[in-house]
Amino acid sequence: MDRRESLKALAIGSFSVSTFLAACKDNKTTVKEAKDGAGADVYGRTPEEKERDAKLMGDKFFTNAEMKTITVLTALIIPADEHSGSAVDAGVPDFIEFMVKDQPRYQVPMRGGLRWLDVFCLKHHKKIFVECSAQQQTSVLDIIAYPEKATPETSQGVMFFSTLRNLTASGFFTSKIGIKDLGYVGNTPNEWNGVPDDVLKQYGLAYDEKLLPLYLKMEDRGKLMTWD
Repeated sequence: MDRRESLKALAIGSFSVSTFLAACKDNKTTVKEAKDGAGADVYGRTPEEKERDAKLMGDKFFTNAEMKTITVLTALIIPADEHSGSAVDAGVPDFIEFMVKDQPRYQVPMRGGLRWLDVFCLKHHKKIFVECSAQQQTSVLDIIAYPEKATPETSQGVMFFSTLRNLTASGFFTSKIGIKDLGYVGNTPNEWNGVPDDVLKQYGLAYDEKLLPLYLKMEDRGKLMTWD
């Protein structure tokens, strides 16, 4: 199982149906739209919630350098493949920026983790994380990606990366791109053509020939109607 499939399994196991339904809406609201309340009525926000949304969208927590590191990290966690785009394509860095403002408990661990990552890279590779080669970046992540292998030196990095990985998976698999990648389509119209013959035979059953038309397709005024 590759990295994307592992994260997909995690997402399927931990996200509720309501999470998926809420995420089906395109939530790329601009700062101006948030301030004006535009788009907020779509998901039934109260005036107080609209005001809070506008404040969160207007504030900035991460520095440009920190956002650059987060962008590189999320792309490494969920890269683009033949099925869909990357976490960056899905807008995950902005999602993480929003989450640390919406839930301040993330702020110290995330900022501290980003600082730890650069210090670790400076110590081992003589440059900060975003300036490391792709191979060096991957080697660092291999060290902090497995909690069971954490050492006193890497424990903070391991905790940081676990939090970042969870936020990345949450952001990606509740985005339009991520939901499509999961294959989640929700309730869709279907056509009922009766119980398959092999199933009927398996249980020794059969349709009553007189009632059969009621179980199958019916036409009404030239339009196809089906029984659900």
